[in-house]
Amino acid sequence: MDRQQEFVLRTIEERDIRFVRLWFADVLGGLKSVAIAPAELEGAFAEGIGFDGSSIEGLARVSEADMIARPDPSTFQVLPWRGDPRSGGVARMFCDVLTPDGEPAMADSRNVLKRVLSRAAEKGFTFYTHPEIEFYLFEGSPADSVGDGRRPGVAVHPPVPVDTMGYFDNVPGGAGQDFRRDAISMLEAMGISVEFSHHEAGPGQNEIDLRYADALTTADNIVTFRTVVKEVALQHGAFASFMPKPLADQPGSGMHTHLSLFEGDRNAFHEPGAQYELSTTARQFIAGLLRHAKETSLVTSQFVNSYKRLWGGSEAPSDIAWGHNNRSGLVRVPRYKPGKAQSARVEYRGIDSAANPYLALAVLLAAGLKGVEEGYELPDEAEDDVTRLTSSERRAMGIEQLPASLDHAIALTEASELVAETLGESMFEFVLRNKRAEWVDYRAQVTPFELQRFLPWL
Repeated sequence: MDRQQEFVLRTIEERDIRFVRLWFADVLGGLKSVAIAPAELEGAFAEGIGFDGSSIEGLARVSEADMIARPDPSTFQVLPWRGDPRSGGVARMFCDVLTPDGEPAMADSRNVLKRVLSRAAEKGFTFYTHPEIEFYLFEGSPADSVGDGRRPGVAVHPPVPVDTMGYFDNVPGGAGQDFRRDAISMLEAMGISVEFSHHEAGPGQNEIDLRYADALTTADNIVTFRTVVKEVALQHGAFASFMPKPLADQPGSGMHTHLSLFEGDRNAFHEPGAQYELSTTARQFIAGLLRHAKETSLVTSQFVNSYKRLWGGSEAPSDIAWGHNNRSGLVRVPRYKPGKAQSARVEYRGIDSAANPYLALAVLLAAGLKGVEEGYELPDEAEDDVTRLTSSERRAMGIEQLPASLDHAIALTEASELVAETLGESMFEFVLRNKRAEWVDYRAQVTPFELQRFLPWL
């Protein structure tokens, strides 16, 4: 038993932890959980906990259903909202999903990201990420709302935002302000550092930015973040939605994510004296993100609703372009701190808040590394608002656009060697099959008017 495992067992005893929740994510990024007694934890570290993998979406076929969840002791945290002096505390750890032979399961989302991170490490790189997570707060509970879609014969009750404020508005005593304070306190109690928080542009829309961390820690933190936010919202008599476009006439919720590669303590994206202080590695990485954006969009924007956000305006990126301090394209090069080497980074604006963070970061890293490995040439930057360009102007500048619908994204991803290699064969096939079914189901639910009028954006 290593020191980290010993620390976990000692902490559980000292803090009177009565239940330990073992967490992992399914192929969509949904949280799965099993609770075990502390007495079983030493065995779980050694051998894992067996479960039926075929009952978890996208994890295993019935013929290979036996799977093992083995907790990662470095992710141990006490759940602050579950403490009760009368019944003891509750803690959690993320798990790696294994086959009965002890090999990493190919369809485990966390393992997919770890495989790509290992590839980067072989080249001397550590991948750091910093997500800006947007979401809406609505009154009541999800059961009070059906949504804003058009479904024949079903009463529509759009969700009601908790306020009517906008970007950076200060709301003294407002529900959002109290909520953010409590959510951040709970996140920090779990060791998740928060950098900023504020009201976003939509009514009831909030943004909380997590501090820079390595990509695996970031993905674990995002899964935890969504759980914490939902728990705190319930305590405030509201519910939180990470749906990419919950209100048709308001901004969608993205998860703009800052990316950088480090070689040891040196930021590989920084080069003094270069344009925008971007190194050749950074420029090639951006070129990889852009060239493979169409095929990776099925992972970074995985739902029908995701494409309503991408094509819904309000600074959502539909154009595959990059620019310095330009929020109209897919990739932005921020310069909040010019001259500071450690701050050199790129911002990818195509991920939404409902994405599976493990898979999204995996395909973005794979695309960027491809650009570095093959020396992709970065196209000219877009200096103006690309959303205002005509089709002919876009063609002249060589600017393409992201898929217009989930169906379009499926078609573009089917031929992607990069996404297939990154996800692995079984997960790649499941993602495609799952998304085809989602699109067919969606088409069966909407009216002919919607299909005819809005099909290019659905």
